[in-house]
Amino acid sequence: MAVATITTKLFDITQPAAKSVQRKPLPAGQPREWYETHNRRLKAMRLAIALLDSGVYHPANANNRRIRSTAALIGIHPPSDTTCRMVRALIRYGR
Repeated sequence: MAVATITTKLFDITQPAAKSVQRKPLPAGQPREWYETHNRRLKAMRLAIALLDSGVYHPANANNRRIRSTAALIGIHPPSDTTCRMVRALIRYGR
């Protein structure tokens, strides 16, 4: 009888992804709030992905301290309370 083995690949969140996305300039002429919201969403997405890769699958486990320590680990500025709420919302939505 054959025995199946389970392998898990651990992600190193400190290393950049192998495949890089080509960045495009943001559209001109938008109000300042639009750019701030856009960048906040991008930061929240990066943090949510890093937390999911590190094993945080429930929003209750993603407190502000854990989110901010993950931000320091991946090399981005500490997020605000609003961004932390967005990260938890993304984790909740992704479940």
